[in-house]
Amino acid sequence: MNLPMNDRGTPVAAPRLCALLTCFNRADKTLASLAALQVSAARAGVELSAVLVDDGSNDGTAEQVRQRFPWVTVEVNRGTPLFWCRGMHRAMELGLQTPADYLLLLNDDTMLYEQALAVMFSCVPAAGQPGGVIVVGSTQDAATGRHSYGGERVRAPGRPLSFVLVPPTDEAQEVETFNGNVVLLPRPVVQQVGLLDPAFEHAMGDIDYGLRARRLGVRLLLAPGFQGACSNNPVNGTFKDVSLPLSKRWLHLLGRKGLPWRSWLVLTRRHGGWRWPAYFAWPYVKVLFEGVRGLSRVR
Repeated sequence: MNLPMNDRGTPVAAPRLCALLTCFNRADKTLASLAALQVSAARAGVELSAVLVDDGSNDGTAEQVRQRFPWVTVEVNRGTPLFWCRGMHRAMELGLQTPADYLLLLNDDTMLYEQALAVMFSCVPAAGQPGGVIVVGSTQDAATGRHSYGGERVRAPGRPLSFVLVPPTDEAQEVETFNGNVVLLPRPVVQQVGLLDPAFEHAMGDIDYGLRARRLGVRLLLAPGFQGACSNNPVNGTFKDVSLPLSKRWLHLLGRKGLPWRSWLVLTRRHGGWRWPAYFAWPYVKVLFEGVRGLSRVR
């Protein structure tokens, strides 16, 4: 990464980047993610720090991170489990207490490529250009190369809460929201938009953040190419697994890692427009319908 120059042609100070992560009981992945982050930050020429909120791991994650990566501030949650969104909300709070110019949302199972941060910083407008910008990175499955997470757009008019992944190209693209696997947030944008909303119990907070930012006039740019490797969460054993009996699907649907109704209610009311009650009810009705239909076939 070429450092920005001032009016006199002299390099200015390296951007200060604070990466934000939360974790629970997968020390190997967390350590590997931090190691990849360190390499990518060195390639980009940024001054790196990080905040890791450990959600009560009992596999020694916090101790290993402190030992191997002294530039990471580790906070261990000993209270009620935070899960992803609330853990990242706390990480953002701590990140804003640092002098960082940029915050980086980073999943602890995302392995950044060496050039990832340099590419993402190249999408940040030069000093003096107007408008806030969030830069979104794309990830792919390490084994198959399949696109897994990144920027999203609304699937079709009239479906404001149904999104599709936007494939990365050789150029930066505008998107409407994002998955929070690897996202670069300039400090002024965070100060304008705020933090991830802890009303979301696990997922959906990243989608909400992108939509809130766009509503405030912040541009969301999908960086060129892929920035890292991260596999999709499996469908098996979740509420989307149609092979499960209705009773189990329903429990998974209402669970933290499914579509908990309180979180879904916040998202639909906030971003669903006047038809939000229909959007809210539809997933629950759909699972019930599929379950009843499955029972009738068995009989």
